[in-house]
Amino acid sequence: MTDDALCGALAAHIASSASDLLAFRRDLHAHPELSREETRTTAALVQRLTEAGIALTPLPGTGVIADIGPADATYRVALRADIDALPVRERTGLAFASTAAGVCHACGHDVHTAALLGALLALQAHEEALRERGLAVRGIFQAAEEIIPGGAHDAISHRAMEGVDAVFAVHCDPSLDCGAVGLREGALTAACDHVRVLLHGRGGHTSRPQLTEDLTYALAKVITDVPAALSRRLDPRAGAALVWGVVQAGKASNVIPSSGECTGTLRMLDANAWHSVGPLLEEIVAGVVAPYGVEAKLELAKGVPPVVNQVDAIETFKRATVAAGMHVAPTAQSLGGEDFSWYLAHAPGAMARLGTRTPGGPTYDLHQGDLVIDEESVLGGARLLALAAITARDTIPPMVAP
Repeated sequence: MTDDALCGALAAHIASSASDLLAFRRDLHAHPELSREETRTTAALVQRLTEAGIALTPLPGTGVIADIGPADATYRVALRADIDALPVRERTGLAFASTAAGVCHACGHDVHTAALLGALLALQAHEEALRERGLAVRGIFQAAEEIIPGGAHDAISHRAMEGVDAVFAVHCDPSLDCGAVGLREGALTAACDHVRVLLHGRGGHTSRPQLTEDLTYALAKVITDVPAALSRRLDPRAGAALVWGVVQAGKASNVIPSSGECTGTLRMLDANAWHSVGPLLEEIVAGVVAPYGVEAKLELAKGVPPVVNQVDAIETFKRATVAAGMHVAPTAQSLGGEDFSWYLAHAPGAMARLGTRTPGGPTYDLHQGDLVIDEESVLGGARLLALAAITARDTIPPMVAP
């Protein structure tokens, strides 16, 4: 079977199983599960993959790895999907809306999961063609993408990337029409760390600030001056943004408290700056609070590095997009974090933006309870992933030359 014929056969298989695949996605959507609690989702995947005769390796807790093709393949492609939902109340009114109180698939991970399942079932149906090419495909259904540390670490520690030559993933983009695939070389998403600054000092009465260590005032300076100083100490091309989400200090208007804190996120597009920012941030925080005599403790929890799409992998996605009957669209960088980045430390690859907006329909936003996707994107995502798997070797050399 020629490559063109195989592409057509995979697309035809996905089209013929469309109703079943969409029913699977709707079932996932109606039964979302939070990070590291995805037991029902994992069980549903295991059942479908086992019925298809696909070899499985369970991941710790939740999630599963699925392998198709020869164990001694000369080339192995990994396809990754995240399976967790968010602690957000759904407000769509869909017939298959979430039945879990305060939990829904507001980031579209049900779409990612169903698309990867569809791709794997199509590839398994044509496993002989993969064997003829010495090609193996590994599906990684990863738990806990939405928290830090994410489930990518669990998958990688259980050999998900062992022997992998290229790795690909898609992410829903409700700002792109269904049928569009957003591609960008280089940094697509940002590194994301959690930052917490805790202050301690001698509190007192607000009528006598000179006799205290005015912690509230110092905390206000941390909130405003630390991001400002950081923007002047880092190369602006790093695209760094320190933004606070929580500020806590005191309970009475006439009392200067003895403790307080602020927490937020530090995001940046440059991996080198991300690796080196810790000592600099320590220095800046200490300098800002020094005039006020308070003690400061910085807690910097490293999250994820940026997703940096490799040039050859973007070429793979371009070819797969055309073969899938979809079209390439430009896509902007995002300061959102994505733990797919950890896989890219082990093999070249890329993440594509999968358009989910109905053409002419409303534009939704991710992480919001009213998110509605055009279900054709599930089928498009399945085609895109399956065709990327069989196209990758044409553009990305094997990690170890035969």
